[in-house]
Amino acid sequence: MKLTFRWYGDSDPVKLQYIRQIPSMTGVVTAVYTVPVGEVWPKDDIENLKKTIHDRGLEMEVIESVPVHEDIKLGLQTRDKYIENYKQNILNLAESGVKVICYNFMPVFDWTRTQLDKVLADGSTALVYYMEDLLKMDPLNGELSLPGWDSSYTKEGLREVFAKYKNVDEEVLWKNLEYFLKEIIPVAENCGVKMAIHPDDPPYNIFGLPRIITNEQNLDRFLKLVDSEYNGLTFCTGSLGCASFNDVVKMVDKYASLGRIHFMHVRNVKLLSDGSFEESAHYSSCGSIDIVKVMEALHKNNFTGYLRPDHGRMIWGETGRPGYGLYDRALGAMYISGIWETLNKSKK
Repeated sequence: MKLTFRWYGDSDPVKLQYIRQIPSMTGVVTAVYTVPVGEVWPKDDIENLKKTIHDRGLEMEVIESVPVHEDIKLGLQTRDKYIENYKQNILNLAESGVKVICYNFMPVFDWTRTQLDKVLADGSTALVYYMEDLLKMDPLNGELSLPGWDSSYTKEGLREVFAKYKNVDEEVLWKNLEYFLKEIIPVAENCGVKMAIHPDDPPYNIFGLPRIITNEQNLDRFLKLVDSEYNGLTFCTGSLGCASFNDVVKMVDKYASLGRIHFMHVRNVKLLSDGSFEESAHYSSCGSIDIVKVMEALHKNNFTGYLRPDHGRMIWGETGRPGYGLYDRALGAMYISGIWETLNKSKK
């Protein structure tokens, strides 16, 4: 296992020198954030980013994310242009030593929460998803700003893209994903970059938009679209674990044994009634996911991929990007490292 940390570039309040001070931390997971979705990342930008990270004694072997343009998900005639750009991004990143690219195939919205700063019983704040609140929201009234979505859409632009999705159901989305994979995976294979799709978060349809990377059956289907080790998963315990129909430990064991998990996002969530959930501390008893058993499943299958502690609470008065403060994620990193060290020593 290679322990990594999400970093949002020079504007991130969490500085590289702080990340470097977390024991057993090998590198950061980042991206070039100045290039519009669908365009080619300049090689100089990639190399400058790499140098900044390397100068702090960290690696840049995982990119999260290279976003997939909406035209590709919609299957529009313009998709081939964006797919060619995507291929070039894979090639450019490979030249800079990138080993894994994380991406998702969620229409319009990325990860979605209804509140970013819910005060928990211990006084910390966390990201939450309350179904009752979501059902009251209208994404097309021009007033909604959901965390995790592309805020570059104007009110009219959002209506237009929603209209385009009226004829895109789950099966159409599957076909568009298959088309995309059959184009990019051969490129990834040739340059040694493993593609790792992130599950939908939460793993069910939102606002009538289809979502397909949601459960074990669909992950099986996804991996068979292009049966290659370079077509793999970013397994997010929180994204899949926020739905009671997913057995996260079983799924980690299964896909790790197949060698198809290239990147792990490890975090905990507390399941509530009606599909609602609250993000929690990583510690197993704080949520509904047994993090120890997750790590045991990885260890049993000799997992050598990349792992990062995912969303953390805001604790100890820290302010910054919701879910991505330093303190709680650092605690999560040390919790994960402690489990891993124990497993290593027990095996010996």
